[in-house]
Amino acid sequence: MRTLSVVVSVFNGERYLLDCLNSIKTIADEIIVVDHESSDASSAIAKKFTKKVYIQKNDTSKIDIQKNFGFEKATKDWILSLDADESVSPQLALEIKEKIENSDVVGYAIPRKNIIFGKWIEHTGWYPDFQVRLFVRGKGKFTKKHVHESIEISGTVEKLNNPFIHEAYQSIYQFLHRGFTLYAPNEAESLRDNGYVFSYEDAIRFPFQEFLGRFFAREGYRDGFHGLILSLLMAMYHFAVFLYLWEYEKFPASTHVTTLLSHELHTAHAEWTYWTTSMSINQSKNSAKKVLLKAKRKLGL
Repeated sequence: MRTLSVVVSVFNGERYLLDCLNSIKTIADEIIVVDHESSDASSAIAKKFTKKVYIQKNDTSKIDIQKNFGFEKATKDWILSLDADESVSPQLALEIKEKIENSDVVGYAIPRKNIIFGKWIEHTGWYPDFQVRLFVRGKGKFTKKHVHESIEISGTVEKLNNPFIHEAYQSIYQFLHRGFTLYAPNEAESLRDNGYVFSYEDAIRFPFQEFLGRFFAREGYRDGFHGLILSLLMAMYHFAVFLYLWEYEKFPASTHVTTLLSHELHTAHAEWTYWTTSMSINQSKNSAKKVLLKAKRKLGL
């Protein structure tokens, strides 16, 4: 019979840690909690479930790669990696038990159900949001220091059907604080490490395309006002990434801002027209109107 270690990473996560640990206690043969110097009751809560609670220095520049420490402490056949604000649904628990007992692959990507501002975001690019979290011990680890990198698996990875639940953001402040002070500079650094050089055109174009991609292509409008706000926030986030890249380049000046802006706004208007027309086509129940709208879209009107 194959066994499972669940490794939970926590930093000041007392609000959700209890739900997390309760959700995995029936499937975990071993629970390992790595506490990143929490100042709340996280460690005390963890010790009610396991003796294997380890304190590790909190280093926001290495959030993911530090999780390898917990993986190294695991002793069972398989490892499930979770954060304190994540929990396993009953359906996923059953699926995990079945898969680890009968599987020939070494890893699984699990759909993540993100709860943002009190609502499950079913679109806007946040679902199914597959994350590699379940793998054979010794076959998976984080290899890069940048935030939101995936666990790299040595072998075949398949997908599970049932999601785990992620209490992602509970407030606008939390979103802005994480996005602008942690994730954006980290992503800018990652882009620089991969050879990207700051571009004025990209700084204007990419945030707008991010909004269009979230709200239209990935159907953020189906999430209602939540979808609109999250699409705008993600556009702001990507703009912030380019601001950090601009800062890294010592704030280079440009004398062609009006020409550049005029060109990008012209392109943006065409893309906006395409997507709003496409949405009208999808929502219309009148066949004749659909034909006219498709013709309008083709002509770029």
